[in-house]
Amino acid sequence: MDKPVVAIALSGGVDSLVSGHLLKQTYPDIFGIHFTTGYEARPVDIADLENQLGFKIHKVDLSTIFETEVVQYFISTYMDGKTPNPCLFCNQKIKFGALLELATDLGADFLATGHYATIFNAQSVPDMDSEQTPWLEKGTDPRKDQSYFLARLTPEQLNRIIFPLAGLTKPRVKEMAAEFGLKPQGSGESQDICFIPDGTFADFILSKQNSRPEPGPIKDFATGKEVGRHNGLHAFTIGQRRGINCPAAEPYYVKAIDMAANTLVVCFKKDLGDRTMQVKELIWNQPDIPSEITLTVKIRYNHPGAPARLTMDNDRASVTFEEPQFAITPGQAAVFYQGDRVVGSAIIE
Repeated sequence: MDKPVVAIALSGGVDSLVSGHLLKQTYPDIFGIHFTTGYEARPVDIADLENQLGFKIHKVDLSTIFETEVVQYFISTYMDGKTPNPCLFCNQKIKFGALLELATDLGADFLATGHYATIFNAQSVPDMDSEQTPWLEKGTDPRKDQSYFLARLTPEQLNRIIFPLAGLTKPRVKEMAAEFGLKPQGSGESQDICFIPDGTFADFILSKQNSRPEPGPIKDFATGKEVGRHNGLHAFTIGQRRGINCPAAEPYYVKAIDMAANTLVVCFKKDLGDRTMQVKELIWNQPDIPSEITLTVKIRYNHPGAPARLTMDNDRASVTFEEPQFAITPGQAAVFYQGDRVVGSAIIE
């Protein structure tokens, strides 16, 4: 095809600025999009970004869909006794869902972002077979690799995305920003949960629910005996140690959250490992997956990944690890790798 039209999502940070500058060297027809969620600490100076990058930037309000698809999902999942990962759903529903649709309406063939991951599609591999499924791989910088957070993207979405920072490290990106004379707006890295900047998610949930916490019993996993009281299950997640406040010979960790009985089940660290889990809502980025397969599975972003056997049953699967894994957490994503390649993902039940 002729040179495509590319839209670049711009937050004003160093990653998106450098991405925009790099894209401009290759794609003569480029524009930016800055979207708002309603949770921004300060507004972005669009005119300043346009002056730095030299192309038009559209500002769009995605606060309504962000509230329904990300924030409400986050709250309802916690209130169901599970631990959500809102970044995965934001990437799936907002950045490469609603924003990609808006970019298309504005004339873009591709949407670029400053993520640290690698996509292989017809744009990055020009001689790629048109029938070949695009795929996602880890980024070059292991400390910044974001493939876990992008693993819920479908092949159709991957086919429309460009990651200019795929082969770069964070230190090199900062060097390039200085070399190009780019000045990011704001400072520091983005928050883990952008809509809860102070990190007090329990208070945030209660304020959104307009409700009060419901105290209940804390029970020992091994003995079944009550060892204390909690002030609301919404404040806990599997594997959590802080906030239990039950004196014992060694620290307690959260083993399970029983919403029906309003009970927090705790255990000692030795009892927190499990070899099996059930997953649902499978998304595959590789065709012809057999009904049983051994892959490397990550159960959260900072998990190193561990070999496991998957046995498929439609859009669900049983996962058996070779060794017990610490704090398998319902609601989190399980991401499946073959080497650096993401072959699929699911949600832990």
